[in-house]
Amino acid sequence: MAVLVSAADRPNVILVMTDDQGYGDLSCHGNPILKTPELDKLHAESIRFTDFHVSPFCTPTRASLMTGQHAGRTGAYRTTGGLSILYREKKTIANLFADNGYATGMFGKWHLGDNAPQRPQDKGFQDVVWHRCGGIGQGSDYWGNDYFDDTFERVTPGSRIGSFEKFEGYCTDVFFREASRFVEQNKEKPFFLYLALNAPHGPYYVAPEWEQPYKDNKAVVNSAFYGMIANIDWNMGLFRKQLDELGLAKNTIFIFMTDNGTAGGGKFSRYQDSPPMAGYNAGMRGRKSSIYEGGQRVPFFIYWPEGELTGGKDVETLAAHLDVMPTLAELCGIDLPEAYDVDGLSLVPLLKGEKDAWPREHLVIQHHGGRGYTSPLNEPFADTVVLTEKWRLVNSWRETPRHSFKLYDIENDFAQEKDVSQEHPEVVERLKELYQPFWEEVSPVFLNRLARVDLGNPDQNPTELCAQDWVMEKGYPPYSFKQIKKLPKVTAPWMVHVKQAGRYRFTLRQWPEAAGKPVVAVRAKLEIAGQTKEVSVEPGSTGVVIDLDLPAGSTELLTYLYNQAGKMGGAYFTEVEWLGAGAVEL
Repeated sequence: MAVLVSAADRPNVILVMTDDQGYGDLSCHGNPILKTPELDKLHAESIRFTDFHVSPFCTPTRASLMTGQHAGRTGAYRTTGGLSILYREKKTIANLFADNGYATGMFGKWHLGDNAPQRPQDKGFQDVVWHRCGGIGQGSDYWGNDYFDDTFERVTPGSRIGSFEKFEGYCTDVFFREASRFVEQNKEKPFFLYLALNAPHGPYYVAPEWEQPYKDNKAVVNSAFYGMIANIDWNMGLFRKQLDELGLAKNTIFIFMTDNGTAGGGKFSRYQDSPPMAGYNAGMRGRKSSIYEGGQRVPFFIYWPEGELTGGKDVETLAAHLDVMPTLAELCGIDLPEAYDVDGLSLVPLLKGEKDAWPREHLVIQHHGGRGYTSPLNEPFADTVVLTEKWRLVNSWRETPRHSFKLYDIENDFAQEKDVSQEHPEVVERLKELYQPFWEEVSPVFLNRLARVDLGNPDQNPTELCAQDWVMEKGYPPYSFKQIKKLPKVTAPWMVHVKQAGRYRFTLRQWPEAAGKPVVAVRAKLEIAGQTKEVSVEPGSTGVVIDLDLPAGSTELLTYLYNQAGKMGGAYFTEVEWLGAGAVEL
């Protein structure tokens, strides 16, 4: 099998990842209702990894996919609370390809940091159209976005400074359209394209013509969810047709995968670890956010005609999101520098049919908590599964008592219905021992360090902060448009790094600037770098301005808004602008 190439013949790479589409949300995986003919065609043509695993939530999957590292080592291992931001020094697969002469493009959902230096354009992507935060309609997204005719940030090659632009059409159509433009513009040189669709993530909005075929079927749990996938499938057909017409399909490595288990493909009990009560989940237990199989086993198709990666063949060996970067590097003849320090393994031996050369014996997936979440999630083994090709050792934090290890023979009990830990105590102990090196590697990182965003970075001035990145000791920060419509009742710090000393202007808001709505407060205060300043709020003001001189260095930023009754909450949005090195007249 010819899968290694010279620099002159390097293939293009297209990596398509959908959001919240589970293993069973494809007709080629047995779904009896959902129709996905274009994805079924890709499935029929591809090498399929049938035992492929990711993290049970979107941010950690994206962090591991981009870096090749366990999410706990990257800074981005939860979806909000300042824990969805990559450490500034982390290099991504886009850095790798850009440094090796590839044009790089990213369209859709990033969810690894809204601000410099953690945006996609800071991490190796040259041509970008993206929405902020974890979903369209969430707090830091452009105000008013609702999946139709939305405003996204565009970054053009040669610049890291983006601008907001209104796009016509449904969000999935827009992101595919931008991907098509990128391919057309870069057809004469190798390119790496990351098409990270936000669909079928909630809220479940889609045009009626896509939802209607499923709307009157009582067996369908969420007709809009299925309609969103049908729209993705249709776009996939158009996109692949374009690749054929441009003569690019044969020498393009085309990957399709998803970021976690299903969110809308079944009706579950209040515990995500349960089997579905209705709907289709390919016979698996658990859904998105669960460390059972249904939460983190996903589709992974890879197709490359010139590399002989075709034929509709299954690879049943244990593989993971960590493996994508080293695999693509080897397939494209790119040296992977030691500085990337990846935890994944190249899948090339498996693609060649050389299973005996595959060194992985186990895989650990842990749904970390970290600061801002309940303390049991900071413990070893908390919300963890240790996987081998035969066994799954599960410790779900939703089940009681905690640290009650359950063992499943996945080869004979795919639905994970029978706990056999009592029958095989030696297997339990062996898998627990295999976990220890993982914990020793990741725990000193995620338990002791938080990612910070820059203030005064010339690539983003002003910095636009949103409460979704507040680092809270308890609970969750507000993260959606609906939540920020309520008056603030709490506050928490942003972790920031003042990149250059000087005068900074802080504009505290209850609503984003684009909303144009007044702050409901009479007083405002902020604390940063050992300084505190308090001002009165002018009636009708949409933003409260406070200027301070700051030294360079890492610190925390806290904001406060007080109403007439003296009740306090934080500014949901705060813009921080560097005004210059010298003092500025107030």
